[in-house]
Amino acid sequence: MRLFPRTARRGLAAAATAGALALGALTVPSTPLALLADGLKDRERKVERQVEAAGEDLQESSAAFREADRALRRAAAKLADAQSRLTTVRARLTAAQVRDRELAESLAEAERRLGEARQAVEHGKAQVAEQRDQIADTVVELYTRGNPDLMRLAALANAASPADVARQDKAREVLVDEESFAYDDLRAAEVLLLVEEAKVADARDAVAAQRAEAAEQLAEMERLEAEAEAARADVAALVGDRRAAQQRADAARARDMRVLRRLEREQDRIEEMLRRRAEAARRRAAAAARASRGAARTTASDGFLDYPVRGYVTSPFGYRTHPIYGYYSLHDGTDFGAGCGSPLYAAAPGRVVSEYYSESYGNRLIIDHGVAGGKGVATILNHASHYVVGPGARVVRGQLVGYVGNTGWSTGCHLHFTVMANGRAVDPMRWF
Repeated sequence: MRLFPRTARRGLAAAATAGALALGALTVPSTPLALLADGLKDRERKVERQVEAAGEDLQESSAAFREADRALRRAAAKLADAQSRLTTVRARLTAAQVRDRELAESLAEAERRLGEARQAVEHGKAQVAEQRDQIADTVVELYTRGNPDLMRLAALANAASPADVARQDKAREVLVDEESFAYDDLRAAEVLLLVEEAKVADARDAVAAQRAEAAEQLAEMERLEAEAEAARADVAALVGDRRAAQQRADAARARDMRVLRRLEREQDRIEEMLRRRAEAARRRAAAAARASRGAARTTASDGFLDYPVRGYVTSPFGYRTHPIYGYYSLHDGTDFGAGCGSPLYAAAPGRVVSEYYSESYGNRLIIDHGVAGGKGVATILNHASHYVVGPGARVVRGQLVGYVGNTGWSTGCHLHFTVMANGRAVDPMRWF
C-alpha cells in the first residue's frame, strides 16, 4: 500500500472517507446521527465530486510521475552500464598501449640481435675463407719441399749422425702440426659460421613474429579506441537522457504535491465538520443512554469489531518512510495477507455508505458502524477484486461483502483494513 505525504497525520484516503462519512456516519438509523442525515445529502455529493475530480488529477499526475521515475531509473541504469563499459575499455586500451610499447622495444631488440648475428655470420665467412687460404698455402709449402715420407728416407740415408736424423724428424713434425692446426681452425670457423647462421634464422623468425604481434596489437588498439569513443558518446547521450528524465520526474512529483496539498486542505475542512458532528452525536447518544439507563457498545472499543478476513498481519498501522518520496507518513491501516479471491466480511453491523475505485487504494468499501466507545466508527476495506454490496446496503457482523484482490497501488493480494474513529484513522488492532 502506497503511503501519502501526510507528516504526523493520517493518509490521503481520509479525504474520500471523510466525505462519505459526512453522510454515512450520520445515517445509521440505530444511532442518534440519523437525525442529521437529510440535510447533508447534497453536501456529500458535492464533496464526493470534488474528491473524485482531485483523485483523477492525482491519478494522472502519479501515473506521469511513475513513468518519469521509471524512465529516470532506466536512464540511470544505462548510464551506469555505459560508464562501466567505458572504464573497462579505457583500462584495456591502457594495457594495450603498454603492451604496444613493450612490443616496440622487443622488436627493436630482436632486430638489433638480427643485425649482430648477420655481422657475426659475415665475420665467420671471412674467417673460414682466411683459414682455407692458409691451409692451401701450408699444403703447397709442404709438398713443395717434397713428400714427407720420402724426405725422411732421404734424411736417414744422408744423415751424418743420429742427431741429424732427430733434428730433421723434428722439423717434419712441425710442418705436419702446422697442417693439422690449419685444418682444425678451418673446422672451428665452419662450426662457428653454422652457429651464427642459426642465430640469424632464429632472430629473423623472432622479428617476423614480433612484427605480426605488433600488427595485431595495432589493430586491437584501433578497435578499442573506436569502442572507447562510442562508449564516451553513449555516456554523453545518456547523461542528457537522465537529466531530461530527472526533470520530468521532478515536474510529475511537483504536480503530485500540488494535488495532495489541495486534498489535505479539503480533508482538514471535512475532519473539522465530522468532529463537530461526532461531538453533537455523542451528546445526543449520552442523553439517550441516560434516558434509557445505558446503551450497548457505547463505552468500549475492544471487541467491537471482528476480523474482516481470514489472514495474517503483514504490515501494521503506523508511521514509516515513503519508499519513493522519502517523507515520513502514516500507513493508515493494517495489512492482512490473504490469497486473491478470499472472502471479505463485515467487521460489525452497519450500513455501506460508499463503494468506489481509488488509484492508490483500488476498490474501496466504506461501512458506517455507528457509535462505539463514544466515537463514530467506520471501517474501510481496500484493494478488493470486487464487492457484493453497494451504497445503502445494510450488513450484519460476518456478512460476505467482497473478495480479496490486488487493485490500486498494491504489490500483492491482500486487504488494507482501515478503522476511522471520529473521521481519523486509528489502529485497527485496538478494536478487535
